[in-house]
Amino acid sequence: MYERVLVPTDGSDAAAAAAEHAIDIASAYGATVHALYVADVRMSPISTGMDREAVRDLLDRSNRDPTGAVRERADAAGVPVVEALRIGVPHEAIGAYVDDHDVDLVVMGTHGRTGLERTMLGSVTERVLRTVDAPVLTVRGEAASTPDGRPSG
Repeated sequence: MYERVLVPTDGSDAAAAAAEHAIDIASAYGATVHALYVADVRMSPISTGMDREAVRDLLDRSNRDPTGAVRERADAAGVPVVEALRIGVPHEAIGAYVDDHDVDLVVMGTHGRTGLERTMLGSVTERVLRTVDAPVLTVRGEAASTPDGRPSG
């Protein structure tokens, strides 16, 4: 059923939770996990004129290994992993990766934002849900809560 499971990662707790699910699913189906990091061209110092090696160099200098945690978890579980770096607008780059690699399932974290906060900040996960032609499993990184600390929902 699943041969290629994509987990886009940004290093957040929500992405880590999604990676755990992606690795479990890949393990159960004998699939390969694809760990994808998208360097957002809308964020400085990344620009559309930079090639992948220049972005990788920036990440190396910042001591960031955005797909490393997924790789380590997948290796520990005995699940094959492919690491990828793309440059662009995240939801567009994720959609292109899904198409280019015939991804069977996308597993993404969500921060559980609602209302105005979600509208103002936007949601890569929501945009991926609306635009890709593959099933998307969303995983909440942390339980959302009300301002007084009670769980919402």
